[in-house]
Amino acid sequence: MKFELVSLPYATDALAPVIGKATIELHHGKHLLAYVNNLNNLIPGTKFENADLETIVKESDGAIFNNAGQVLNHNLYFTQFSPKGGGKPSGALGKAIDDQWGSFEEFQKEFVNGGVTQFGSGWVWLAKDKDGKLFITKESNAGNPVTKGLTPILGFDVWEHSYYLDYQNRRADHLAELWKIVDWSVVEKRY
Repeated sequence: MKFELVSLPYATDALAPVIGKATIELHHGKHLLAYVNNLNNLIPGTKFENADLETIVKESDGAIFNNAGQVLNHNLYFTQFSPKGGGKPSGALGKAIDDQWGSFEEFQKEFVNGGVTQFGSGWVWLAKDKDGKLFITKESNAGNPVTKGLTPILGFDVWEHSYYLDYQNRRADHLAELWKIVDWSVVEKRY
């Protein structure tokens, strides 16, 4: 299977000022493209040659896992934003968040805290189990909740390349701003 760079559902400057054009161009067009190319170069001749991305992430390790994980993570990440995003989830996801955390605002605080306290590079995820129960997970490096049997719904990237041009070392500020561009219609479909 040949993996391809996911298309952005918006222009590279559309998420500014939350995520600037230069950050999108480097993060999507350089970092993610490198992960895609690396993965495509690593899997020929392995048991993953014809596997789907989630299977590779669940069953691999080392360089294959790192690159497959980052492709999966970034595919979810880049497609969950919109210049018309923001607000809060509705429907079943909104109810599940309220039931789990008491309010959307409490969920946001815990989620951002997860991202702020993730030591080094990684991700903070909202994920669900097979019964729809929600979890906030912190994953280092290329980690993804699929390795724990969970389905990722929303992920914020806390690798410095995702925010450094726009926020320097202010990870918390970056995470707080991302809520303004979350496309809840996309996230709700993942639930």
